[in-house]
Amino acid sequence: MDFLYIKALHIIFVVTWFAGLFYIIRLFIYHVEAEKKSEPAKEILQTQYKLMSKRLWYIITWPSAILASVFGIWMLVKNPYYFEMPWMHVKLTFVLALYFYHYSCQRIYSQLQHNIIKYSAFKLRIWNEVSTIILFAVVFLVTLKSAINWIWGVVGIILFGVLLMLGIRLYKKIREKKTWEKAEKEVLQEIKNDKKLNS
Repeated sequence: MDFLYIKALHIIFVVTWFAGLFYIIRLFIYHVEAEKKSEPAKEILQTQYKLMSKRLWYIITWPSAILASVFGIWMLVKNPYYFEMPWMHVKLTFVLALYFYHYSCQRIYSQLQHNIIKYSAFKLRIWNEVSTIILFAVVFLVTLKSAINWIWGVVGIILFGVLLMLGIRLYKKIREKKTWEKAEKEVLQEIKNDKKLNS
């Protein structure tokens, strides 16, 4: 197969892999937040989030991770001179970090499937940004093809991470002020009242 076809397929599956990683954490957050709801809403929501997570994880995220890896390795085999480039060594280090991140998401997934909640929604929101930082690092390395200034890149990534953390804290404060839970309870109460009236 032509190298450019392999590269295109590698990029496609990297995109779908990251999409799966971004969305799976959102589902984890919703699952954890559903723990605070009263029955039957809690059971209905958590059952739905388990099903959505299972489909996303095993139909999109895992196959994408495997195929992105296969096409990435295939590219390296077809063009071994990539191994001589310093930026590729740094990129592969970030890719290794992404595999560890994926594995940690697998552990969280397995725990939630068995109703074991070990992380708060806030911690999961912070954890969600790890993949964003890895994505930024890899895209800049591949685009600029420079490992000489990788120290400045790491400093930039750390600053970006700090800004993301501050953004998450700000979002949490805004959300607490708007009291989404209160509005949701009012809607659920209205639904119950409507059902009583129709009975």
